[in-house]
Amino acid sequence: MSDIIKLSNNAAERIKQIMAQSKNSAIGVRIGVKSGGCAGMSYVMEYANETKPNEEIIEDKGVKVFIDPSAIIYLLGTEMDYKKEKFSSQFVFKNPNETERCGCGESFKV
Repeated sequence: MSDIIKLSNNAAERIKQIMAQSKNSAIGVRIGVKSGGCAGMSYVMEYANETKPNEEIIEDKGVKVFIDPSAIIYLLGTEMDYKKEKFSSQFVFKNPNETERCGCGESFKV
């Protein structure tokens, strides 16, 4: 199921930088979704120190991404990118399942 999420080159490079700076022995990043935000759902990203049961593990461009099993249905076909702008930089999720996104881009609805 490698189609759940794809990483852009920018996202993969940024994750590698973050991993290199991490103080703990992270083995990758974990992506999930949670309820909240103005449109109902928001993305959650954290260090992964171990594999949890039923997680999907995606290796893309030398980076390991662990997908929370409850998030898989929401993330199918998503591309994860990293955007650097003048005043902010952030990971951006291009999700074909979204039906609505809030103005601040922090949350979405499927």
